[in-house]
Amino acid sequence: MKIGIVNDAPIAVEALRRTLVQRQDHEIIWIAEDGQRAIELCAWQVPDLILMDLMMPVLDGVAATRHIMAHTPCAILIVTGDVGANVSAVYDAMAYGALDAIDTPSTLSGYPRNDVNSLLAKIDSIEKLLNQRQSLPEQGAPAAASAAATAIAAGGRKSSLPAPDSKYLVAIGASAGGPAALATLLSQLPADFPAALVVVQHVDAQFASGMAEWLSSQSKLPVRLALAGDSPAPGQVLLAGTDDHLRLTRPFQLGYTEQPSGYPYRPSIDVFFQSIVELWAGKAIGILLTGMGRDGALGLKAMRDKGYYTIAQDRQSSAVYGMPKAAALLDAADAILPVNQIAGKLAGIISKR
Repeated sequence: MKIGIVNDAPIAVEALRRTLVQRQDHEIIWIAEDGQRAIELCAWQVPDLILMDLMMPVLDGVAATRHIMAHTPCAILIVTGDVGANVSAVYDAMAYGALDAIDTPSTLSGYPRNDVNSLLAKIDSIEKLLNQRQSLPEQGAPAAASAAATAIAAGGRKSSLPAPDSKYLVAIGASAGGPAALATLLSQLPADFPAALVVVQHVDAQFASGMAEWLSSQSKLPVRLALAGDSPAPGQVLLAGTDDHLRLTRPFQLGYTEQPSGYPYRPSIDVFFQSIVELWAGKAIGILLTGMGRDGALGLKAMRDKGYYTIAQDRQSSAVYGMPKAAALLDAADAILPVNQIAGKLAGIISKR
């Protein structure tokens, strides 16, 4: 991959350089000492991936991420001295389209250490995502998801599962740019919203708890991490909270699974959506928000084919128009809407039904 580094600390730049040279297929194409210089260099040559620091002079990493994603979009990984001390800024950068965040490797020795290996693992995951984003949405999907989608499509849109009560589930998937989109959507729902909501956001497990707290502060509805054995409840938002995949294990019960282990999206939106198609025993609505790649598109299509109402975010309001675009190409969405209109649509659908 062609990689750009944005960091004002020479020792951090050297640590990143020594980390990257461990892989022959990674090439550093430019180094910027602040966000403004990164914007200029990105306009000259867009890399496959930017390793972006947060705290820098002239222009910080959040502002640089916002400008780059709006004008010369590419994959951005926040790599900063102390992620834990800058959680608010990390969420801001992710709201503008950054994919993930990790601490800067602390070693300059020639021996691999956990932080070096962790950074390389993050980069490997992003590379898999980038390699897949140009292919058709159906390619590379988990075998179970693909088989389920085929079976459902063959049977038409009639549900084969009973709906013993009016329990409503709103299933939401999001990735790059998701925090801001989720905050917009959730903030517009009333405190007495009559449906359960479950959110799968591509985020490292170490940020999930903080994101649940942050989203709860933006919403009239309580937001907390989903635990194995939880049952989605009306008026409550459950957020996937580990690097394993959240899914239904019984008609009204959630659990986590490691499989598919090689899937680049963790937790996977497709895995969750497909489990709804297979096991949910009530009514459901599927929503796919901003994000890079195509995770969730196949699952959203399966939900629509099953007879559930489905929504994809539109291009103009998406920080990264990847996953919703894949859904649109599959004809997976009953409606394609700006994010600020989705809550109203939900309220209308549920009150009508």
